[in-house]
Amino acid sequence: MYPANFDYHRARSLSDAQKLLAANPGAKLLAGGHSLIPLMKLRLSTPAAVVDIGRIPELRGIARSGNGVRIGALTTHAEIAASADLQKSAPALAEAAGLVGDPGVRSRGTIGGNIAHADPASDLPAVLVALNASIVAVGPSGERTIAADGFFTGIMSTVLADNEVITAIVVPAAVKGQGSAYVKFRHPASRYAVIGVAALVTTEGNTCSAARIALAGLVSRATRAQAVEKALAGKSLDAAAIAAAAAQVSSDLGGDVTGDIFASAKYRAAVAPVYVKRAIAAAAARAGLA
Repeated sequence: MYPANFDYHRARSLSDAQKLLAANPGAKLLAGGHSLIPLMKLRLSTPAAVVDIGRIPELRGIARSGNGVRIGALTTHAEIAASADLQKSAPALAEAAGLVGDPGVRSRGTIGGNIAHADPASDLPAVLVALNASIVAVGPSGERTIAADGFFTGIMSTVLADNEVITAIVVPAAVKGQGSAYVKFRHPASRYAVIGVAALVTTEGNTCSAARIALAGLVSRATRAQAVEKALAGKSLDAAAIAAAAAQVSSDLGGDVTGDIFASAKYRAAVAPVYVKRAIAAAAARAGLA
């Protein structure tokens, strides 16, 4: 199917993009195109105008910033996966980026476009929530920073205003005693997460002092598994403790588990503890506990 007719505008700079958004109410931003274009071809999204921001150089790149790493919104999944800085400072993010789609998607798809799209089966939103990342956005009222924890509100829904542009994502760098990991059960055709789990484990001595666990593909948005986190706190992260904590994910899921023709809600809920356990074990190994 072909998309409905629309006007196309190419922004030369961030300020130009803001002017084009103001002049075209309801316009959609186009970055890598791997989220928006399929929706437009299916006519699930029919914007009257599209503003292409894909060639704005100031929105690209990965750089150290204070105690974290700043990632430009137009940075591709392939660039994130290959980044030595992120492999060291936020391995779960580099890992997840390397699992997105296929090489064609990873070479064109961008982190900003991915999280603005907010597909609940996407990998990066869950990882950013687990890593306590921040999203930087610019609109008519200026710049604001939004915690990833509160950014995603539902299926393809965020707190981002229609006239705001994501400019960067800031991810705290891992410190001594921290480890992060991402694992997923991927759909064999789309490679979206049927079940995705991101884990960040902080340790003191031989125990877990804090944990952040986030889920993808299981409910309507990237969300924390707080019952699992609570079960890990203060525990020695041996196999038995990890398994016991992972079993608590059923409390976090409640009765709102996603189901579809490929995997029912019952199946997803039954298999989720396996992937939670794997993510925690991998993060603990990177923290030096295994």
